Amino acid sequence: MQINMNEIVGKDDILFITLDTLRYDVAEQEYLAGNLPNLCAAGGWEKRHSPGDYTYSSHHSFFAGFLPTPSEYVPLNEREYLFSMKNSMLKYKNHENIYFFDTPNIVKAMEKEGYKTICIGGVIFFNKSNELCSVLPNMFTESYWNPKFGVTNPKSVEYQVKQALKLLKSLGKDERVFLFLNISAIHGPNYYYLEEYKERMNEYDPGKNILASKYDGTESQAAALRYVDKCLEPLFEHMRERNKTFCIALSDHGTCYGEDGFEGHNLAHEVVWTVPYKHFFL
Repeated sequence: MQINMNEIVGKDDILFITLDTLRYDVAEQEYLAGNLPNLCAAGGWEKRHSPGDYTYSSHHSFFAGFLPTPSEYVPLNEREYLFSMKNSMLKYKNHENIYFFDTPNIVKAMEKEGYKTICIGGVIFFNKSNELCSVLPNMFTESYWNPKFGVTNPKSVEYQVKQALKLLKSLGKDERVFLFLNISAIHGPNYYYLEEYKERMNEYDPGKNILASKYDGTESQAAALRYVDKCLEPLFEHMRERNKTFCIALSDHGTCYGEDGFEGHNLAHEVVWTVPYKHFFL
């Protein structure tokens, strides 16, 4: 879908969702199975390459306007760009559709355009526990995180959506919002979304920092994605009601579950850099 960001910015609300650690193969599998009625109501995923192989690097690129790029070769100046810094020296083919900014990042650009910018964090790089983990959330006018939003809570997305709805309902319909959610549920540990582990859904320790489990795999990640899709439904419904909303939904990186002997991410492997991407209107 060809998008002109200059017709969106200033008029529509913007919802930016990172499905942290979601692999493309898992996302595509769940789309084709018809298991994503909310995220994929308007069609499937694009197969793209992420600019980073872990959360911090990927999000710095995203907020600089560098979204995942096509997995197949497309000449640099012919790629579809939504955002770009001014004076980039590149002659874009879709120049008239790009929103050009002269701020440190697109979050500050949206603030300059009159948007209330809100971050609802998920993984550690949004918890503001130290200076490094404060960099990304501090780009926003308002930022929120608590342990219930994090990777050790099997009901994290329910709490993130509840926080988002509370904030949105406090805004007037004439107030534009740039709402960012970093969804943590797909990141490991995610084994507890499998049927055989669901009895543990009500038992978690928010003080633990368990980033993965030997029980995690593509099946548990798929189950986590189905949970995420279901939880997003009330948020999507509310944003449709308050104003036309442009949504960007993507993964920041994938993760290895033993492929070629590799585990996790922050490494160069095809399943890490290949991610699902899409944008659509609510």
